[in-house]
Amino acid sequence: MVNAFMPVIGAMGALIGLFFVMFFVISVAVYVYMALTLMTIARKLKYDKPWLAWIPIANLFLLPILAKKHWAMGFLGLIPIVNIVFFIMWTWIIFERRHYPGALALIPLASIIPIIGWFASIGNLVVWGLVAWNDIKK
Repeated sequence: MVNAFMPVIGAMGALIGLFFVMFFVISVAVYVYMALTLMTIARKLKYDKPWLAWIPIANLFLLPILAKKHWAMGFLGLIPIVNIVFFIMWTWIIFERRHYPGALALIPLASIIPIIGWFASIGNLVVWGLVAWNDIKK
């Protein structure tokens, strides 16, 4: 009787493995995209170390630096709940420094709404891309 379920168990295992592989690929793609956008923004804001965008924890410290705050404020990005508030504040300032509406920094907050959250996450990636590669003349 156990042998009858072996193909089903194998197929479920393959689906779970495929899920993890897809999750990994998507995660790496999003990380690379965000590092490119953050590095581009750092260059356009004339920061002398834009390569910090590629280092996993150092990129948390790059946000307050680009927002004209002290780098040590990046430690606030390591505190749960508090980090949300500060990331939004820093992003707001960075967007305004690039001549975009700071309110665009609020888009990730919509990700707590179940279906709208997917669109908010994709919208956030699009906004970061626009801020990085589309120059607005003031």
